[in-house]
Amino acid sequence: MAGQALWHAIMLLFAAAWLIPLLWMLRNAFLPKDASIGAGWSWNFTLDNFSRVWQGAPFGQYMWNTLLVTSGIFAVQIVTLTLAAYAFARVAFVGRHIVFMLFLVQIMVPSDVLIFSNYQIINELGLLDTKIGIMLPYFASAFGVFLLRQAFKQLPYELDEAARVEGCSSLGILLRIYIPLSKPVYLSFAIVSISFHWNDFLWPLIVTNSPENRLLTVGLAMFAKSTEAGAQWTDVSAATLIVTAPMLIGFMLFQRQFISSFMHSGIKG
Repeated sequence: MAGQALWHAIMLLFAAAWLIPLLWMLRNAFLPKDASIGAGWSWNFTLDNFSRVWQGAPFGQYMWNTLLVTSGIFAVQIVTLTLAAYAFARVAFVGRHIVFMLFLVQIMVPSDVLIFSNYQIINELGLLDTKIGIMLPYFASAFGVFLLRQAFKQLPYELDEAARVEGCSSLGILLRIYIPLSKPVYLSFAIVSISFHWNDFLWPLIVTNSPENRLLTVGLAMFAKSTEAGAQWTDVSAATLIVTAPMLIGFMLFQRQFISSFMHSGIKG
């Protein structure tokens, strides 16, 4: 009993360490500028910070770019990882296991190591400062293929045989059996993929130069840097809330489905 109480206390400390910066950001986003730098507590709140931030930088364009890039990457990933996972799980070909092991090597290589080679390829293709240039290196995901292959392998072969007896093709089996039965895995991968690319900073910073193609994270960094000299904490907090709000709202709305999908896919979140 005492050990459980100690464990709960440690977890509460970790939760507080995560919540304090978030609460500080939320409070400053709605505080008047003068009240945020004062020593005392203030109950005054305003929405002027959001209006000033929205007019001070093209956050609407940044938001649209981020939505487009994140959804585009995820849409292509769903197609590529589904076909690759089905091939590795159900299609017999020479050297399948060796090819799969080589494929998994990508998981062990940090993506930052490949930035220079990716930049050279994007430059030679003439895709610098384009949305396609941001998305292209992420169209294939070794992690997603591994995750989905394991889910496909757990499905019984009898389902394939029954479907083929009914005249169903391999593509029909994939669309009508494998994909519907693997929805929790797809949802788990969607959380990982969308949250990663929504928050990605380094690669979009390297390949974009214009506001027309800049993402939210890069736009927020540029905005914070421009207001750094004046310590405009209310503006920076409001801009940060604009960037993080879609992901926070999405998690709060679908947290039960997210947790359930991780449990069914074997990943503890």
